[in-house]
Amino acid sequence: MAEKHFHKELDRIKKMILSLGALVEERFHMAIKAIENKDATLAKWIIDSDYEIDETEVNIEEECLKILALYQPVAVDLRFIIAVIKINNDLERIADEACNIAERLAIILKHKDIDIFFDYSIMWAKTADMLKQSLDSLVNLNSDLAKQVIHADDEIDHLDNAAYDEIKAHMHHLPEHMGYWINLMYISRHIERIADHAVNIAEEVLYLIEGEIVRHGGIS
Repeated sequence: MAEKHFHKELDRIKKMILSLGALVEERFHMAIKAIENKDATLAKWIIDSDYEIDETEVNIEEECLKILALYQPVAVDLRFIIAVIKINNDLERIADEACNIAERLAIILKHKDIDIFFDYSIMWAKTADMLKQSLDSLVNLNSDLAKQVIHADDEIDHLDNAAYDEIKAHMHHLPEHMGYWINLMYISRHIERIADHAVNIAEEVLYLIEGEIVRHGGIS
């Protein structure tokens, strides 16, 4: 009976983390939609509703700690709980980065006298794919998909560097709007950080499946 209840609790934790993943993925898409439409109202909603993600993250962590204390899981069940705790933290950080993007956009939109805006579309689309694939790899316990996410990170870093170079060139031409350019640059950096967290999730999925820690470039 105890074992049956234990596995029921594990299933509930899995549903909770997948639900949070879907919610966080939606927040990232909302942040990008706010950028595309220069929508200050949507940006404010993202900022004001961030507490929902925070509360869910805390609830999931508390449930994981209860399972550890009550059932003292071992082997793959223990790896699952550890992976969920770490993925839970990465998802909360992704939501924070989406909130940061919204905050940067709100500041940028106050500069109504500047009509130059960086095109983030390629970078955010590739990052969105990485996030989706990392969550799909968790749902399906697919190590090949997780490895694809990890290998895709170099391209995001390249796009972030390209954004930095392009925006820096604008700084030289219009240095009086330095704050505007810096906030544009930060949006790129926040998207890059979301990609990093997607990689972290993929690495935890590999840990869950294979039982090996693969951080810091530890896969071929």
